[in-house]
Amino acid sequence: MVVLAYLIFGVLALAATAFVCWPILRRRDDSIRARALLGGAAAALVLGIGGGAYLMLGNPNLAERSLTGPSAHDLRGLVALLAQRVRARPNDARAWTLLGRGYLTLGDAANAAAAFKRGIGVAPLSDKPQLYSAYGEALTLSAGGAVTGDAEAAFALALQGNPKDFAARYYLGLAFAARRDTQHALALWNSLLADTPPNAPWRAGLVDRIALLSSRAGAAPDIMGMVASLAARLKTQPNDPAGWQRLVRAYSVLGDAVKAKQALTEARTVLKRDRTAQAQLAREARELRLEK
Repeated sequence: MVVLAYLIFGVLALAATAFVCWPILRRRDDSIRARALLGGAAAALVLGIGGGAYLMLGNPNLAERSLTGPSAHDLRGLVALLAQRVRARPNDARAWTLLGRGYLTLGDAANAAAAFKRGIGVAPLSDKPQLYSAYGEALTLSAGGAVTGDAEAAFALALQGNPKDFAARYYLGLAFAARRDTQHALALWNSLLADTPPNAPWRAGLVDRIALLSSRAGAAPDIMGMVASLAARLKTQPNDPAGWQRLVRAYSVLGDAVKAKQALTEARTVLKRDRTAQAQLAREARELRLEK
């Protein structure tokens, strides 16, 4: 395609040069040599000015894109192309889902919500829960983080089809917390925390929300339960240096030095080939005064 683009440029340049030079070469009142020199000068002028102006002001990659289509790195071009395709195939639920995710990546939550809504209308029953969840999240993002009535209804439908849906439980928890329905909010978030992997990037934020909401309600968060859940997960998913550090620190903060040292020893055994993790555990042990 690149060769074809340059070939087209060459043909256009020759056509422009011929257009300028042909009247000069047809003149009969000058010698052949004079006409050839004048035509060559005109050709050089046309090619020099035209080529220089295009390189300075134009976009040489644009012609290639017009021939090959958008590249894998041109997300806006890919989303625009996908939008054209779903208009031609409006009953393709997968295409609507991909379009919605593309809009979310571009930060266009409103159009993402519209795409997910269209997808819900044509998706098979088994795919509707995840689309309701995505639709609710897009509505929430387009509202600046507020869980609107339509978003809440979408999340409720998502949970009807899939009670384990992560996003639906999180955002419905936000909606309940905003209405000061602490009981329902904590029930959703604690169930979500129980299903959250120890190395999940959202785990720390979720724990903070649970603790904050519990303190506002006058109840102490179930710290021991959280620590026990983390310890149980590390038994089945031990390759988690950050999780082991949190467990050692948690036991130490709770005043249980024996369990803190046991966790430290187990972590060092499990992560014996990870030099970075070993150094971090050693620093953690010194800071917590578990070792001299």
